[in-house]
Amino acid sequence: MTLDEMLAVVTFNDDGLVPAIAQDVDNGDVLMMAWMNAESLRRTLTEGRMVYWSRSRQELWRKGDTSGDHQTVREAYYDCDGDTLLFKVTQHGGGACHTGNRTCFFRAFDVSVADAGAPSAG
Repeated sequence: MTLDEMLAVVTFNDDGLVPAIAQDVDNGDVLMMAWMNAESLRRTLTEGRMVYWSRSRQELWRKGDTSGDHQTVREAYYDCDGDTLLFKVTQHGGGACHTGNRTCFFRAFDVSVADAGAPSAG
């Protein structure tokens, strides 16, 4: 599949963006979710390093240019609808999250509270 064919299977939203999930290739941890536009996806696939679209800055964001905590692409997937991307990456440096944590998903809901409010089956 050519690069143009790969880009053609992706369904971008009305803002020209698609969600991209970065997952640790070694242990399966979900590291982060960010957005990509066609150019950031093109650069990610050609450079082998994660490049996102910063919605707040309205510019390409090459992960790690400032922090040094970059991500090397090992595998790349798109879902059945082509509207979500999954990248299995090697995380270099301290972590994927701007807070300094290894993953952006370090906070949890208390699902026991949610279960307590759910109607019982019966």
